[in-house]
Amino acid sequence: MSWGTELWDQFDNLDKHTQWGIDFLERYSKFVKERLEIEQYYAKQLRNLVKKYCPKRSKEEEPRFTTCLSFYSILNELNDYAGQREVVAEEMGHRVYGELMRYSLDLKAERKHHLQEGRKAQQYLDQCWKQMDNSKKKFERECKESEKSQISYDRLDNDINATKSEVEKAKSQFYLRTHMADESKNEYAAQLQNFNAEQWKHFNNAIPHIFKNLQDMDQRRTVKLGETFRSFAEVERRVIPIISKCLEGMVTAAKAVDDRKDSVIVVESFKSGFEPPVDFPFEDFSQNLSRTGSDGTISTASKGDKDGGTPGPRPDPKHAMSKAKNKLWLFGKKPKAPSLEDFSHLPPEQRRKRLQQRIDELGKELQKEVDQRDALNKMKDVYEKNPQMGDPSSLQPKISETMCNMEKLRSQIHTNESWLSEVEGKQSSRGDRRHSADNHQHTPQGRESPEGSYTDDTTSQEHGHHAPPQHGPPPADPHEFDDEFDEDEPLPVIGHCKALYSFDGQNEGTLVMAEDEVLYIIEEDKGDGWTRARKQGGQEGYVPSSYVEITMEKNSKGAVTYI
Repeated sequence: MSWGTELWDQFDNLDKHTQWGIDFLERYSKFVKERLEIEQYYAKQLRNLVKKYCPKRSKEEEPRFTTCLSFYSILNELNDYAGQREVVAEEMGHRVYGELMRYSLDLKAERKHHLQEGRKAQQYLDQCWKQMDNSKKKFERECKESEKSQISYDRLDNDINATKSEVEKAKSQFYLRTHMADESKNEYAAQLQNFNAEQWKHFNNAIPHIFKNLQDMDQRRTVKLGETFRSFAEVERRVIPIISKCLEGMVTAAKAVDDRKDSVIVVESFKSGFEPPVDFPFEDFSQNLSRTGSDGTISTASKGDKDGGTPGPRPDPKHAMSKAKNKLWLFGKKPKAPSLEDFSHLPPEQRRKRLQQRIDELGKELQKEVDQRDALNKMKDVYEKNPQMGDPSSLQPKISETMCNMEKLRSQIHTNESWLSEVEGKQSSRGDRRHSADNHQHTPQGRESPEGSYTDDTTSQEHGHHAPPQHGPPPADPHEFDDEFDEDEPLPVIGHCKALYSFDGQNEGTLVMAEDEVLYIIEEDKGDGWTRARKQGGQEGYVPSSYVEITMEKNSKGAVTYI
């Protein structure tokens, strides 16, 4: 249906309608803009959320539990999801909002052009009508003047008193007015014919053509809106497959959670390499008491004396209690230990892992230095063959520095490998040491006490069931050495021990001892695997608790503790 034929007289209404169409298009453009701003804000908030919960520590320090790895995978997928929301916003801005804004400008210019043409055609038709109307009015006036002159002429011609000259004058005036009326009539007829022709062209050619252009413009606007409506949906539809992959990745990460693997990681992370504490021994305080059958008196003879045997060893109850108490740090606070270069402050298994990790890192650094040396040597060969490219001697300092770094790294690797071999050797020989310790569980009677006297009521402790500790001094109390320097007298002797194995005492603060050597105990094991002892010659230092068989004095405070 054509606007030109149906709406030929609705120019003003079509003007309003086309303006409404442009306003509607701009309103939809504003909607798209606010929609893409929401997408941009959503994507930004998602990225901020991912950044907030991403680990800030290095990958080496991050726990390797499957739950943590799955959560980090979910964060990565969510970050990709946020990227797809940004793609949606960008595509909406380019394909929909930007296209609509450009089209709106073109539409306004086209509408203005068509309306100007319509107004010009209307103005030209109005001008033709005015000319026709003026000629019509002129013809009307001339006809009236001609009628007046005719009446005047007829009156004078019938008047007997009128002179001939007056009659002739009235006659000529009548002829003149009649001629002018005829000319006005012809002019009016011509103007009327011209106006009718222009009016026909206006309503049959000009206005239909202009209205058709306006109709085409409005239809193109409608089609354009339909296309942008579809583009608005297609922009998001295109990213749905990628978003689905992100969600599938999250589901895959959730399926990767493995409780058994996490339990293994916990064991590998915190395993110390030490053995559990031994059972508490039964303490029979009634072994020296016996009642007679008659009066119930108490005899001082022990059951062992009646049997003709020697009294058995009496383990110190404080020893066992202290031993169990110091193992409770596994469930509470672990005692702080200094971070030594050889990691000797760590349990055997953890020390082995840290040393192996350091060896791997040093190996990577060494490989980098080797690669750099090879590259410098190749460059030096090129310079020697082509002196114009550079001076070979200028590379020598850098080559020397690289070689020096390689030697340092090799030395560090060798040192750490020796420490690692030491740890692995101790762990592999644990069973042999335990067997050796079992053969030295009883202390012979009549052992000389630290005060130089003999006693037949010694308390022998069972040792040798644990692997020797790392060769490093125990963690030091920050106030311990201040107290040592303030004391004028040496620490009192609280017991004595017998060496089950020899100990080289290479680390600072340790004491060298030979197998079967007897030492004085001046400080009990505090749970770190070391006991402070003094030789008969006066030398003091720490020895591994698992290397010695310890006997504490009955009146001494404290007890020996094992790790």
